[in-house]
Amino acid sequence: MPLQNRVDPFGALHAVPVRGLFTGNRGILHEPETRRLAGRRWTTRAWIVCTCDWKDRRREVWGRNGPNGGAGWTELFFVDEVTALAAGHRPCFFCRRNDARAFQSAFAAGNGLSSVSAPQMDEKLHAERRLSARGAPVALRPDDLPDAAMIEVDGDALVRRKGRWLRWTFDGYVETCEPNAPAAVITPPSTMATLRAGYRPVWAHLRV
Repeated sequence: MPLQNRVDPFGALHAVPVRGLFTGNRGILHEPETRRLAGRRWTTRAWIVCTCDWKDRRREVWGRNGPNGGAGWTELFFVDEVTALAAGHRPCFFCRRNDARAFQSAFAAGNGLSSVSAPQMDEKLHAERRLSARGAPVALRPDDLPDAAMIEVDGDALVRRKGRWLRWTFDGYVETCEPNAPAAVITPPSTMATLRAGYRPVWAHLRV
């Protein structure tokens, strides 16, 4: 039985068998005894996206991986980095240092800052994520979006890549029609600015 730890672009958690290309976390969300969610969807503002392979380390997913037998962080999984960014995560400075620095540099440039720290990025993203933001989603024309920024159309997550419009699924992307009206943005605005400034996330495959 899959655990409820697969993340969609809106930040919601699902129990599906597909693991995806990346893992990550938002703090401790699970109960190790039952391997179920404890009711919270984040316990920290630092939502990160990590590599699934790090120096041959092994963890018991949703087990007791913390110090002194504690729960440790709750492993979440993403189809790809594009999905993780849409949900409001950012690259991890521990296991993906080069990517994290590239994201940090583009984040500062795209948002008109001379520099930015990880906590400052987390605070800004926390105010913009679909799951944690208090305001209404921003609506934009599809042509105004950078590649890898997601929008919501009729409940689906759509994204553009090199001129092609794709519909997101847990199994990858499916080519679809170009939206013809403004749509609600899923990817946080500051992350969209990061994409415009040149950050290039990792994509999952295109389904045929």
